[in-house]
Amino acid sequence: MGRLTRSLTVRLLLSASLWLAVALAFGGFILAGAFRDYVVADFDHRLSLALEHMIGVSEVEDGLLRFTRPMADQRYSDPYSGLYWQVSTEDMPHFRSRSLWDQALDPQWEQPAFSQRVYETQGPTEQVLRIMVRDVVLPDDEAVYRYMVAGDTQQIRTDIDRFDMLILRSLGFLGLGLLLAVVAQVWIGLRPLKAVRTGLLRIRSGRAQRLEGRFPSEIQPLVEEMNALIAQNERVVERARTHVGNLAHALKTPLSVLTNEAKTQDGRLADVARAQAASMRQHIDQHLKRARAAGGGGVGAATALDEPVAELVRAMQKIYASRALTIKAELPPGLACRVDRQDLSEMVGNLLDNACKWAATTVIVKAERLKNTARPMLEICVEDDGPGITDGEAEAVFERGNRLDEAVPGSGLGLGIVRDIADMSGGHVRLSRSHMLGGVRAGLVLPAVET
Repeated sequence: MGRLTRSLTVRLLLSASLWLAVALAFGGFILAGAFRDYVVADFDHRLSLALEHMIGVSEVEDGLLRFTRPMADQRYSDPYSGLYWQVSTEDMPHFRSRSLWDQALDPQWEQPAFSQRVYETQGPTEQVLRIMVRDVVLPDDEAVYRYMVAGDTQQIRTDIDRFDMLILRSLGFLGLGLLLAVVAQVWIGLRPLKAVRTGLLRIRSGRAQRLEGRFPSEIQPLVEEMNALIAQNERVVERARTHVGNLAHALKTPLSVLTNEAKTQDGRLADVARAQAASMRQHIDQHLKRARAAGGGGVGAATALDEPVAELVRAMQKIYASRALTIKAELPPGLACRVDRQDLSEMVGNLLDNACKWAATTVIVKAERLKNTARPMLEICVEDDGPGITDGEAEAVFERGNRLDEAVPGSGLGLGIVRDIADMSGGHVRLSRSHMLGGVRAGLVLPAVET
């Protein structure tokens, strides 16, 4: 649930859904209430017209009340039809419609009704009746007549229920339509942010250097700030690399002087000076390479493997031509990594050089795209048929200046530099025994360019 609430899309949809539900429920309640009031008022109006008609056609002759004209609605004559009338006095039998048949309405004399009164009560056959009552004194008669007209409320309830169901369905479809419109609006509104994300992925994969394209005015400042940040990062890294390079080159001249002077002298002091100067030169070279690796070729660096690896293979074949080694590369076409070309050549070159030093007859370079990784990765494998390596030695050789065999030429810095550059590039390197050739298998894992 926490991950869902962090989603801007989910937040917008939830807030819109809540607002729509509240607004439609409130609107439905208002409409249902208004219709209910209208239906009841219309029913009361029809009862009032019937009551006025009864009073208008009433006359008393020989002490008996009669209507000069019958009620127009035939239902007042049909038994238990749902429409009834009755006129009562306190000391005379009820004068009532034939629709009441053998039933009578309770006049409720305890409640005065000189002003028109409406109430609901139980009627014949368990009907719920809405009754309108008025007390009237007719001309030339002192008796108080209680006029009552009643109607079954079943029709009211049916009309209200039908309207409520219509409102429920209508507002439900309206809410669904509005929700779909909100979904479309959110999708369209957030598309520029998805475009920004896609642009950043293109930059990381090396297919672009900057965020490009047209963006809404609300997103454009963000895009401009990101491009400015990328440019500033490139300038800062380049400036740092330049300073490190300048410092290293400034130290090389005094070291060269010291080395040359030490070569002209004999004795223990000269030997120490030469050894320490050589050590300092190795450290300077190492830090120069680390500084270049830290730059990473800038944001969006991308390098295809085939050309630089082929150049390195040709170079190693020339360097180790006297040993007649078989050095070959087996690379699938189109494979590229998100690493600067110089850094890639530095890492693969060191691994190839190390393999050639120890190989008996064969060195093979392979590469493949890794599967089931969180982000696109590839592995470059350099394998040889040399004496191999133990698990303990596989970690020790990465330590600066550590060499397994002093008889084999080298400074002991190459593999350490490979690990430093790989780590800075978002990858790693590991050594193990080669199952194919029996020697060492160096696996260099690097971020791959998305295809």
